[in-house]
Amino acid sequence: MTDDTTPDTTQDFRPEARAPRGFADKRARDLRAERAILEAVSAVYERYGFEALDTGAFEYADALGKFLPDSDRPNEGVFALQDDDDQWMALRYDLTAPLARFAAQNWETLPKPFRRYAFGPVWRNEKPGPGRFRQFIQCDADTVGSARPEADAEIIAMAVEGLEAAGLPRGAAVLKINNRKLLNGLLTSAGAENAGQKLAVLRAVDKLDRLGVDGVRLLLGEGRLDESGDFTKGAGLKGKAIDSVLDFVSAGAGGRAATLGNIAKVIGGSAEGDEGLLELSRIDAALTSLGIADDQAFIDPSIVRGLEYYTGAVFEAELLLSTTDEKGNKVSFGSIGGGGRYDDLVARFTGTATPATGFSFGVTRLAAALRAAGREPGGVARGPVVVITFDQAHMPEYFSVVGQLRAAGIPAEVYLGTSGMKPQMKYADRRNAPAVVMLGGDEIAAGTVTIKDLDAGRMAAQGLADNAAWKAERPGQQTVARDQLVGVVRKIIEG
Repeated sequence: MTDDTTPDTTQDFRPEARAPRGFADKRARDLRAERAILEAVSAVYERYGFEALDTGAFEYADALGKFLPDSDRPNEGVFALQDDDDQWMALRYDLTAPLARFAAQNWETLPKPFRRYAFGPVWRNEKPGPGRFRQFIQCDADTVGSARPEADAEIIAMAVEGLEAAGLPRGAAVLKINNRKLLNGLLTSAGAENAGQKLAVLRAVDKLDRLGVDGVRLLLGEGRLDESGDFTKGAGLKGKAIDSVLDFVSAGAGGRAATLGNIAKVIGGSAEGDEGLLELSRIDAALTSLGIADDQAFIDPSIVRGLEYYTGAVFEAELLLSTTDEKGNKVSFGSIGGGGRYDDLVARFTGTATPATGFSFGVTRLAAALRAAGREPGGVARGPVVVITFDQAHMPEYFSVVGQLRAAGIPAEVYLGTSGMKPQMKYADRRNAPAVVMLGGDEIAAGTVTIKDLDAGRMAAQGLADNAAWKAERPGQQTVARDQLVGVVRKIIEG
């Protein structure tokens, strides 16, 4: 007797076709955009004398530093596995921790300072959401081994030029600069007594754009009651200390020189604050010499993100373009990259402080921002010229034509499906092919080919080809001698 509840194991298992959450499939449009951005930015970085470096996807989990949540099972925040030698490895969370490991491992043989840039996928085991992926492409540039503020300035100047080369015109993005030492000196003079209170001050300042001065004032003091009735405990500073913090974060008026003057009046002569002010002054001087103007990079004392991580200068790239989503709604991308000085990272491996500074941006995020602003990175992804197939017996002729086009550097393919003429034309249109080439028995006998200009058809459909002169110069379809094929197709592609 058979139990009806017993699963039928005779049927083949068919898994559901689905991508893991937080992992995106990319077609030609996305890959072309990312490739164009990386090629443009890499050219800038190499012009500045930075060396390309690639490290493996996996690092030992203990090398990831602050991203290691649990030494026994590090599988939160990162994707980790245990090797056959019982050591935990994790997919790299960013490109900076691998650099620190590489620099510490190879320090004796490296040129110092070591200037490198790197790009590639990184992985984060976090909850995915709209625009938030578990795998994405980052691009980093770092200098390891120089404590000079001018090293920070070069990174900032390179970031400005890199973002412009990637497709953001001047005025579309800006680098905002601050220095942790200024804030440390200010917090000490303001009476912030411990790390927890200092962190509460930084978190309050970080909400300046959203809450305004009055909201931040409450968070610097006893706390703030929001519209929902929730109460956020404040940093516990008193009146004069609150005023000094607000005066500091509001000092960013005018150009870099004017802002430095405003800051000097506020920080009150603390040793650490004076040191930070001097570093910003040297960064300003170097940026001026490099031709980076105030509208491309300016000092903003309200920038506090990452100050738990950075040890000196900190900078953030903000997108200023007006962007919209597919429904026409306004979208704010805000920060599209950031960096700063992190002198403690390499010391985790060596025990010796090693100065370092760098900048990082998300390539996928920048591509999305450019697209939302109406700027398609890398241009429109074009398909190949498609050679239509009519008769199996003529396949050698079709491949002879496609070989002729490929030899001339023109992407081309022979249609290898089994559909008729109309579906083949639809296929070529979906591939965004610039043209199709047709060879029937008559063309083969006469040594000719018929070329249909699909771009001209698309323009005509948009009402862009409504005059006789244009049509005469660019006919929608023409039959030419075989030796004219490459020239006619190239003219179509080049427009």
